[in-house]
Order: sequence, then structure tokens, then C-alpha cells
Amino acid sequence: MMKKKISAILIAAAVTMSIIGVAAVAAAEHGELFQYNNDKVAYGMGVETDSNNRPLGAVAAEREYGDLGALFIGEAAKKRLWLTFDEGYENGYTAQILDTLKAKNVRAVFFVTYDYASKNPGLIQRMIDEGHTVGNHTYSHPSLPECTVEELYEELALLHSYIKEQFNYDMYVMRPPKGEFSERVLACAKSLGYTTVLWSFAYKDWETANQPSTAEAFDKITSKTHNGAVYLLHAVSETNTNVLGSVIDYWHENGYIITPM
Repeated sequence: MMKKKISAILIAAAVTMSIIGVAAVAAAEHGELFQYNNDKVAYGMGVETDSNNRPLGAVAAEREYGDLGALFIGEAAKKRLWLTFDEGYENGYTAQILDTLKAKNVRAVFFVTYDYASKNPGLIQRMIDEGHTVGNHTYSHPSLPECTVEELYEELALLHSYIKEQFNYDMYVMRPPKGEFSERVLACAKSLGYTTVLWSFAYKDWETANQPSTAEAFDKITSKTHNGAVYLLHAVSETNTNVLGSVIDYWHENGYIITPM
């Protein structure tokens, strides 16, 4: 039994070192990333909106960083939006969220870390099986602009490889932890085939001990509806879970299409 445990540990270590080696080689081969500014941008879309209820901060960020493979907000001309959830840890609501999405025939995006994915393989498999997009929220949830180029590649490559090996699924969208990015982070993600997805709606929904009422949450979420919206909700929120079906009904009743990434 001890030999089997040691063997398993050695195999896991070899796989990890192999992935890290690939990331290090990739970093060396992409020295052009050093030409990109690495000043940290702590993103927030602000509260000001245009005449179409679209956040000015998201519109400006899309204009500035869209060419680097980032998405903050979609087209103004189309009544479509994206529904995304950040999964830093499991608080017991994801299965119910998936139930609601299935009942409403809606596809969403779930951004996961290694810790989340390794502890909740059944939920990850269900997301994939039911047609949702699983996104890269990095391996260990660091502030990416604070990483070296090698560490930056590792944060994306390690989780990408883990999800591929465990679920035979290739991720292609990424969300930087805490919304902190730089031009270098965006360029690195783009070079790995990722679109970096930020948001044009978010609110303080992650404080599990300080949840708004369902009426407050419904009004806050629906009143900010706009063409091309990228909604960020946290799956740890009991209120979000309880109000989700009604919010989706509101969007559908008002002619919005919720599209997968």
C-alpha cells in the first residue's frame, strides 16, 4: 500500500513538473510579452451609464483593451447578454443554479479555480454535460499582474491541463481574479487562445452573511439590463440562487437572448 501511495505521489509530481516545464518554455518563447505594460488595472465598470443604460466604464474598457482579446461588454445593437458565475468555493448553491438554468434552457459560464474543480468534480462534469462553459479563473487565484511571466503562464496552463486531463475539456475563456489585469496579462491569455472576460454588471453579492432580499437583488440586477451585458454573479450567494429564475424570466419577457460564450 505504501509503495502504491509513493508511486502515485511521484507520478503526480512528474505530471506537475512537466506542465510547469511546458509553461516555462512557453514563457521563454514569448519574450515579446515584456513589451506590454504590466501596470495593474483594478477594473470596475463604475455607476455612470449612457442613454442605453450601458456602463461608460465597460464601454471605455472595451474600446481600450478589446484588441488584446478582452470582453467587457458586447454590441450595443443586439439584445443579448451573457450570464457568468465566479466559483471561488462551493457554498451549496451551484446544483440549484444548474437546476434553474436547465429548467429555463439557458447556458451560462462558470469560472473555476483548481481548488474548486478538484473538490467538486461532479459539478464540473455536470456543467460540461449540460452545455455550460467552464472558464479559467487561474490555478491559485493570485493577482495576475503581480506574477512573473513564468508564474502567469503556470497559473493558466496548470488549470487548463488539469481540466483537460480530468474532464477532456478545453477551456477558452479566462477571468482574472479580483478583476485585476494588465496589458501583459491580456496579451499572455490571448497568446494561449483565451478570451479574457470581465463584466459590465456586478454587485456586492459575495458576502454570505450580508445578503440582500430577493426583491432588492431582483431590482438591482434587472434595472441594469442593457444590450451586450456581461453579468457577473457569485454562486455563493443564496439570494442570487433564489432570484435567478425570476431574473431570467424578466430578460426573456423583455426580448433578451442569453447566449453561451
